[in-house]
Amino acid sequence: MSVIKIGISACLTGQKVRFDSQHKRSDFCMNELGQHVEYVPFCPEVAIGMSIPRPVIRQVQVGETIKVCHVDGSNDVASKLYDYGQTVAANHLDDLSGYVFCAKSPSCGMERVKVYNETATWATYDGVGVFAKSIMDSDPLLPCEENGRLNDAHLRENFVMRVFVYHAWKTLVKEGLTLHNVTTFHAKHKYLLMSHKYQAYKELGRLLGDCSKEALESVSKEYIAGLMNALAKPATRKAQTNTLMHLQGYFKKLLSKLEKQELCEAIEQYRIGNVPLYVPLTLLSHHTRIHDLEYLKDQVYFSPYPNELKLRFGI
Repeated sequence: MSVIKIGISACLTGQKVRFDSQHKRSDFCMNELGQHVEYVPFCPEVAIGMSIPRPVIRQVQVGETIKVCHVDGSNDVASKLYDYGQTVAANHLDDLSGYVFCAKSPSCGMERVKVYNETATWATYDGVGVFAKSIMDSDPLLPCEENGRLNDAHLRENFVMRVFVYHAWKTLVKEGLTLHNVTTFHAKHKYLLMSHKYQAYKELGRLLGDCSKEALESVSKEYIAGLMNALAKPATRKAQTNTLMHLQGYFKKLLSKLEKQELCEAIEQYRIGNVPLYVPLTLLSHHTRIHDLEYLKDQVYFSPYPNELKLRFGI
């Protein structure tokens, strides 16, 4: 598989490009995930010609318009930031499988950005960074996350999983889509999809089952949209348990009575929250190898990203 590339706010890599000449280096991004991906850093403020250091900018609501300007209301750079996002999208998004934005930034915040009224007498926290919005508008399926939210174990695991899935799909597209390889892709992601949204698992299976070679182009676009939207939120414990029990069914006639009890107990302990997901998954993976179940060995659900990241230890 080709190198996975992720866009990232340059300050999160340790570059001192913030308004105060400082950075907000992300330990998780650089020390852990960075061992498995390649980052493409962007600082929209610097890219549009703003200095380091520079006066603080903020979002201001003026009628129906959002300005991104200095505290005194001067130097509105909103259109420049959005246009730069469009340039980045045009030149880089085909190669990116995810993006990590800097939280709360008027340019790069993904959500909950502070927006002042024109007289600065009050503010809301419902804004989106102008550059971030430009990127997300250009590819609504692109897995995006903020540095602060990556401190949450479930959001962190879900983001990384989506990056690897989207990269696998983009690699498939570059190799050339065929009905066979799209169907194979779906088969490998079957239980990962089930663990997030059972209804989507059934609907997308039917979508591909009814697909003809002539309709492949349009169906494949509908398929990846359905897949990425289904994976957009972390899986619930209930949905994960349901998936684990489906997988357990493959071993009904293969395990000893003691092994069955051990597997049932591991799944139950996960269901009630006593152990993390990796405990029952480790057992299922072990039995899959021992009994050489080829179909299960191909399931992305068991290893959606490098095990060294240990992301399922916390969920």
